[in-house]
Amino acid sequence: MTAAVAPAADHDPVYLRQDRRGGVAVLTLSRPASRNSLSEGMMAALSGALAALASDPGVRAVVLTAEGPAFSAGHDLKEIQAHRPDPDRGRAYFESVLARCSALMTAIVRLPQPVIAAVEGMATAAGCQLVASCDLAVAGAGARFCT
Repeated sequence: MTAAVAPAADHDPVYLRQDRRGGVAVLTLSRPASRNSLSEGMMAALSGALAALASDPGVRAVVLTAEGPAFSAGHDLKEIQAHRPDPDRGRAYFESVLARCSALMTAIVRLPQPVIAAVEGMATAAGCQLVASCDLAVAGAGARFCT
């Protein structure tokens, strides 16, 4: 079973795909054009999926993987840069993004099921933090990590 997670309407982007393989839930970051950056939408989709999986007794493990050439490029710098014209030069927005990111990483750590990152390609900055928050990381031959 494959399900797209988080679009509110037909025109909204799909950030995350969710598959079930027996007792294993597979979450696939699905924004390869943006290198699976941790945009507001991506973090919301991941947080929502993890919350649902935490209370699902049929899920024994979670695998986190990604489409495209990068696992995750970290925060969406275009979203952050868009707030530079704000009166505080984007500081409040940046702080809120970091708080949401911290909550997401904490949710992974606290998930009752083990979370396995299956990494191909680059995992940089907050994308590397995403991998580090998992219980186990399996890296393909082309995986690269950078903070």
